Amino acid sequence: MHPTHLDAAGHPRPQLVRDPNWRDLSGPWRFAHDDADLGRRARWPDPDVTAPFTATITVPYPPESPASGIHDTGFHPVVWYRRSVDLTRPAAGRRLLLHFGAVDHRAEVWLDGRPVGRHEGGHTGFTCDLTDAVDRDGPHVIVVRAEDQPQDTTQPRGKQDWRRDPHVIWYHRTTGIWQPVWLEEVPDEHLVSLHWTPDVTRARVHCQVRLSQWPRGERQLTVRLAHGERVLAEQRIRTDQQETAFDITVPALRHGQDLDDLLWTPEHPHLVDATVTLTDTDDAPLDRVASYLGLRDIDWNDGLFLLNHKPYFLRFALQQAYWPDTHLAAPGEALRRDAELAKEIGLNGLRIHQKIEDPRFLYWADRLGLLLWEEMPSAYAFGTATVERVTHEWTEAVTRDLSHPSIMAWVPVNESWSVPNPAHVPAQRHFMDALYHLTKALDPSRPAVSNDGWEISRADVWGVHDYTQDAATLRRRYGHDALRRGELREQWPGAKRLLLDGVEHDQQPVVLSEFGGATFEPAAGEEWFGYDTVATGKDFAERLSSLVEAAVDSGLAGFCYTQFTDTLQETNGLLTADREPKIPVAELRAVLTRTRTASG
Repeated sequence: MHPTHLDAAGHPRPQLVRDPNWRDLSGPWRFAHDDADLGRRARWPDPDVTAPFTATITVPYPPESPASGIHDTGFHPVVWYRRSVDLTRPAAGRRLLLHFGAVDHRAEVWLDGRPVGRHEGGHTGFTCDLTDAVDRDGPHVIVVRAEDQPQDTTQPRGKQDWRRDPHVIWYHRTTGIWQPVWLEEVPDEHLVSLHWTPDVTRARVHCQVRLSQWPRGERQLTVRLAHGERVLAEQRIRTDQQETAFDITVPALRHGQDLDDLLWTPEHPHLVDATVTLTDTDDAPLDRVASYLGLRDIDWNDGLFLLNHKPYFLRFALQQAYWPDTHLAAPGEALRRDAELAKEIGLNGLRIHQKIEDPRFLYWADRLGLLLWEEMPSAYAFGTATVERVTHEWTEAVTRDLSHPSIMAWVPVNESWSVPNPAHVPAQRHFMDALYHLTKALDPSRPAVSNDGWEISRADVWGVHDYTQDAATLRRRYGHDALRRGELREQWPGAKRLLLDGVEHDQQPVVLSEFGGATFEPAAGEEWFGYDTVATGKDFAERLSSLVEAAVDSGLAGFCYTQFTDTLQETNGLLTADREPKIPVAELRAVLTRTRTASG
């Protein structure tokens, strides 16, 4: 029985599933703040040291959140976690791995006082090999130290506030563990990464496999692709390399009559199940993983996005992916429900804003049919540390997520955050351009945007942030003729100039990647942020309808409304923070799926 993509539901790494026997370490851990940073000197990693760990936290919810059980939003740059876990010493030829989905920002891990791993970067995962530290069966103690300096502006932090309390568009900090922690036993020689890049035009899929170590002799990789009961391709190759890349021919992609049943789109999110088996030359099994992919091409030409070679208009909302009780961590079935809600109200995509989202959300976007822009959480000051940190973490994010069919664009910088003056400081513009080229080197199959919103340099898409509340102004600025004449060079709809010197329009799609932002009139004394207020649901519907209609009738390739849900004081969502629609779902859907009018 070959596993299917349905087996990946709930798995913390849905595109590389080894078997269902992974062990979730979510739940209660012992916890301690370490404001004086004394823990190392006081030997807190030692298994016999228990006194400092006086609190209990529910992992993976950050200690600032109510659901964690700590709910302390003050400045605590260093925190510690401790948990006793029963472990079985791995048999010969086996390894025991401890995976962390994300720990913000810098993490160190010990097992029974022995260092087993460290990682810097609060939005991407890492793995610790426990094998050599597990010398017996029975209880062992895992200790994690996390450091997250609130005032370090060279640290990629996204929308996490550097002040004690949230203000304007920034939210509570997320310190420490905020994505799943889990154990997995694997063969000594195993697959650590698996990448899929479809090429529908050439009827093939590019596959890249990385092993845990340089193979001890020649190995065989067998790849099987299936759609339901139908086997699309099966291929075996020999390799003696740690990393191997090869193309798999998919003959069914050459038959036009079959394509609608195979190609991935938001309307028909067909997924292809994949299995990869690693054997030695005598066919003795070494490792086997299940994965999935979507067969689809993304391109752009003449100002249009092309999905599978057909024009595709983007109907997006800005997604902060933040919840009142759990902050950046997702509670329960929230990841699936957000994807479902976006589809229900008529969106075909979300721009994940200032966050590298949990891979389980990417799975639901893949499975349910939702396009995504992935965006790097920004730092707020430019310097060598910023360059090093952003480059490292962005590389990890892109290489982790590039196989998801839902992701259609990469955005390493938003609104010149961390590069405040690229028009006059050459190093800052070079950094933006370098991030664009780095992204294209890692994944040339998708559009990349060096800087979204304004001060555009290298970009396959021009994302414009324009919060005018007047639909007539939107029509004038983004009408077909205006765009073709290049009038955006003179227009500054945002806070800064739209284009940097020397940038010319070369068929890139133009997307209104932030607009709207209306909120209901707040009560007296209520903290709020938005770009305008409306009095009633009827007023909100009329404002939304007029702006969306103007965007659809324009020469734009898509829009992204600010925002999907309210988030703390930023109350300009289509839905409340509790995911309740502000006007009836049917009305939202009618507005957001509007097509061009005859005069548009």
